[in-house]
Amino acid sequence: MPLDRRTFLGRTAATSAGVALTTAAGTTPAAAEWTPDPRRFSFSVMGTTDLHGNVLNWDYFTDAEYTDGEGNDIGLAKLSTLINAIRDERGPHRTLLIDAGDTIQGTQLAYYYAKIDPITGGDGGPVHPMALAMNAMGYDAVALGNHEFNYGIPLLRAFEEQCDFPLLAANALDAATERPAFPPYWIGTLRNPYGRDVRVGVLGLTNPGIAVWDRAHVEGRMTFPGLPEQAAHWVPRMRAAGADVVIVSAHSGTSGTSSYGDQLPHVENAAALVAERVPGIDAILVGHAHEEIAERRVANAETGRDVVLSEPLRWGMRLSVFDFELVWRRGHWQVDSVGSRVIDANTADEDPRVTALVAEQHANAVAYVNQVIGTASEAMTAAEAPWRDTPIIDFINHVQAETVRAAVAGTEYGDLPVLSQAACFSRTAAIPAGEVTIRDVAGMYVFENTLEARLVTGAQLRDYLEFSARYFAQVPAGAPVDPEELTNADGTPDYNYDVVSGVTYDIDIARPAGSRITELAFDGEPVADTAEFVLAVNNYRANGGGNFPHVAAADQLWSNSDEIRNTIIAWVQANGEIDPAAFASVDWRLTRDGEPVF
Repeated sequence: MPLDRRTFLGRTAATSAGVALTTAAGTTPAAAEWTPDPRRFSFSVMGTTDLHGNVLNWDYFTDAEYTDGEGNDIGLAKLSTLINAIRDERGPHRTLLIDAGDTIQGTQLAYYYAKIDPITGGDGGPVHPMALAMNAMGYDAVALGNHEFNYGIPLLRAFEEQCDFPLLAANALDAATERPAFPPYWIGTLRNPYGRDVRVGVLGLTNPGIAVWDRAHVEGRMTFPGLPEQAAHWVPRMRAAGADVVIVSAHSGTSGTSSYGDQLPHVENAAALVAERVPGIDAILVGHAHEEIAERRVANAETGRDVVLSEPLRWGMRLSVFDFELVWRRGHWQVDSVGSRVIDANTADEDPRVTALVAEQHANAVAYVNQVIGTASEAMTAAEAPWRDTPIIDFINHVQAETVRAAVAGTEYGDLPVLSQAACFSRTAAIPAGEVTIRDVAGMYVFENTLEARLVTGAQLRDYLEFSARYFAQVPAGAPVDPEELTNADGTPDYNYDVVSGVTYDIDIARPAGSRITELAFDGEPVADTAEFVLAVNNYRANGGGNFPHVAAADQLWSNSDEIRNTIIAWVQANGEIDPAAFASVDWRLTRDGEPVF
C-alpha cells in the first residue's frame, strides 16, 4: 500500500524499507502530435544536482548577478523556467523531477539559514530557501549529498521536515540498527489515460566520504556503506515492489576513484560501477563531481544492457533530461529506449514565481554579506600577489595555520611546525582600510574549499614548491621582466600557483622549471629532506586538484567541513581588526642568480 511521505517520516526511518508515493500528475492529454497507443508510453525525467544553495542567478560575494568566463547562469529560478517548458511540452503526467544532492550548502544564502538564522523545522521558524523553491517547483525525490551533513544532522532533519518530497539515501544507515536512516527509495505512479499506469522507482545513494569528511557529525550515529553493494540490495526490492523503471540518483562521480585514496572505506566516485555491476537499473543521475555529462552509456556486466548516465554540471547551470520510451510486452512495461541530454540554464529567464518566493531570504543574505564585521589598519590588495609575497595572501595563510595549529594541538603531531598553502584566486580581491564587510573578506576566497591538515616531509615540500613554480616563464638574468608576461606559463591558472607560509624560499626564474627552488629554510635553517611538517591545505588541492605531488597521498591529520572563507570571516568577527603588522612577512621572492627580481 502506498505510503504518504509524512506518514513514512512519522515512523522511525531506520525501520522502513522504502517509500512508495503516487505523483500528483493529472490526466492532461499530451501534446497534439502524440498519438495514443495503449502499448506504448513515453515520459521524461528531469534531473538537477550540486545546486549548493543557488536559487537565484546571484553572486553574494560580488553583490551582483553571477557571471563567469564561460557565460554560465546559475540557480533554481532559471531551471524552473526550463522545467515548466518541458512539462508543458510533455504533459504533467509524463514528467518527474529529481536531484542528486548537495543542496543546502555553498552560498551565503544557504549559510545564513544554517548558521545565522538557522531553520529548526516545525511551524513559526524560518523556512529554508531551497525548500521553498524546490517545493514550488514540484520535486518528486532528492538524494542526499555529502554537503547535506556539513551543518549537522539536526539541521538536515529540519530541512527534511520542510520538504514536500523525500530525501533519499539507501546507504546512510543508522549506526545502531544498520537500517536506513532515510528512505532508500521512492516509487511514483505516472497516470496513463490510454493504458496501464507506469511506476517509476528512484533509488537514492549518497557518498561514503561523509564518514570521513563529516566525522564530527556522523561518527557513532550513521554509517555509509558502498554504493554498488547497497544498490544490489535495493534494486531487486524496488522491482518486487512494482517498479517498471528504476532510476538511481547517485551523489557520486563516474571515475571509479577516490580523492582520498584508501582513507575512504568505499569508492567515492562509483556511479559507473553501480551501472556496470548492478542489474535492473535503467538510468543514473550523477552528482558530486561537478562535471557535465550529457550522456554516457555503461553496459551492465550481467545483462549486457546499457545504463544511461547524465550529470548536469553544478549550481543549476544545466538540467539533465532523460527521455524514456516504454513498450507493453508480456504483461508488463519494458524500457524500449532511453537517452539523455543537458539543457543550458542561460537559455532561460528566471521564473518570477520562484524569485518572489525567496525575495525575503535573498534580501536577508544580501544584508548579511554587506554587514561590517571588523576593521583593517591598512588596505590590502591581491593585484601583485601572482609575482610578489603580499599581505592579503599572508592573511589567508595566517588564519589557516592558526586554525590547523589549534586543531592538532595535543595530538602526536602537535609539536610539528605548521605550514600553510594558499593561492591568488582573484587579482581584484581587496581589503579596504577602515570598515571591512563579510563580502570584502569572502572576496579573497571565492571558492567553496574546506580546510585540511596533511603530513609532509621536507623533500615532499620541495617537490611541491618546484611544481608550483612552473607557473613562471623562464627569464634569463639581465633580461627585462614584464609581470604580465611572467606568470601563467603553459596556461597555468592563478589558482594553481601555491605559495607556502611558515618557511622561506627563493624561486629562481632564470632556471628551468623543476630546479628553481633555492634557499628553502625553516626558522633560518635549511630544510632537511626528512623533516616533517603539518601542511594546512584546501580540500581541492588535497584531493589532487592541480596534480600537485605528494599531498593527495599524504596522511590526513584533520579536516573541517566548514568553508575556508567562513573560517576567515569568523576570525575577523572574533578578532575585530586585520593588522598586517601581525602576520605579513616576505617568505618567498623571485630571484635570478640570487638577485631579487622585484
